Amino acid sequence: MIAPVARVARLACTPDGVRDGARAIPEETPVAIVHNGSTYAVMMATPADLEDFGVGFSLTEGVIAEPSDILSLEVLEFDEDEAGVSGVEVRLWLDEELAGRQAARRRQIAGPTGCGLCGVESLELAVKPSRHVGAGRSFTRAEISRAVASLPPAQLLNHETRAVHAAAFWEPAAGLVAVREDVGRHNALDKLVGHLARKGHDAEGGLVLLTSRVSIEMVQKTAMLGATVLVAVSAPTALAVRTATAAGITLVAIARDDGFEIFTHPHRIATSGEEKELVAHVG
Repeated sequence: MIAPVARVARLACTPDGVRDGARAIPEETPVAIVHNGSTYAVMMATPADLEDFGVGFSLTEGVIAEPSDILSLEVLEFDEDEAGVSGVEVRLWLDEELAGRQAARRRQIAGPTGCGLCGVESLELAVKPSRHVGAGRSFTRAEISRAVASLPPAQLLNHETRAVHAAAFWEPAAGLVAVREDVGRHNALDKLVGHLARKGHDAEGGLVLLTSRVSIEMVQKTAMLGATVLVAVSAPTALAVRTATAAGITLVAIARDDGFEIFTHPHRIATSGEEKELVAHVG
């Protein structure tokens, strides 16, 4: 399998001078998601956890409703062609009825890294309503802070390359349940969704953590997972806030060591005293 990290020669220019050496950088590979022999999408992704990626992408795209809809799954690597390009196919074989439905709506995507909407043919499809999540549970401010602090040490690929995003799932009793990394933020979240779905893990009792900004697709994917609280280190877009509001998701963003901001459904974050006035306003 293609290694997710490559070491390349480089020149380092610093105030002390110029020196040669090598740096670890993430690999970026075309990954085709293939359903019953037909290519549904081709995404640029980090070649790691690709079984999770295939399942998660198929779930968040609405092609399948659960992993049991997949009859078989295989990951095949293709050697470099004359242009030096290699790639991977994630082949999923689905129930024939499902395969027929998805063939009718299949979209061909040749997308840049983490492209979430390439190939969508209408504005209606781009902003389709998200699944509405369940009641979930509440979290304290201390739990949010612990969850955010736990993620950086677990980003092993990013420690090596300083160039990938992460998506993780955290629970108060278990801590970090899973972490997935990728050069594309959408891909990282799809990998997380796929992993949790394959394990049959109920997402209502924990937090989804993101190292990236929050756009509409990230909210939609979180809703498909069934998670009720989404926490990100960067800010959301206005459309992401509106989508989280409609989906019933508590959106926490700009999460740092010194605090965070709650944008939607603050009732799941335990607050007291002077904060009650803010909760009433945001809610």
